[in-house]
Amino acid sequence: MPTPDTQFYWDRAAEEELWLPRCDAEGTVFWYPRDFCPSCGSRSVSWVRASGRGTLAAFVVNHTPHPSYAADGPYVIALVQLEEGPRLMTNILGVEPDPAQLPIGMPVEVVFEDRGEGLKVPQFRPVAA
Repeated sequence: MPTPDTQFYWDRAAEEELWLPRCDAEGTVFWYPRDFCPSCGSRSVSWVRASGRGTLAAFVVNHTPHPSYAADGPYVIALVQLEEGPRLMTNILGVEPDPAQLPIGMPVEVVFEDRGEGLKVPQFRPVAA
């Protein structure tokens, strides 16, 4: 459920755009959305459109998914290091859930998965060679 701090994020995701909060005092881009900078405490925070590009920083292949995702298993849960700086927890789509197919540092790009009722969730896939 969107909160006042995350509503802008979810509204942009519904338009298939990835936006991140940025500290206006330091210029630091951070994740997760909040109304203050986690580095300096400044309450001067704005939003910037992200490139949607990053690299695979860490992952796990989930073989025992939650029952509501049982048909999707196994699947890859990952940390993606975004070009803008923060890491985002996500899923990697479009690749076999095999560690041999998931090299750390692999370039990835954002895609949006429609979850219904106007909710789109950013996921990532390997960048086409």
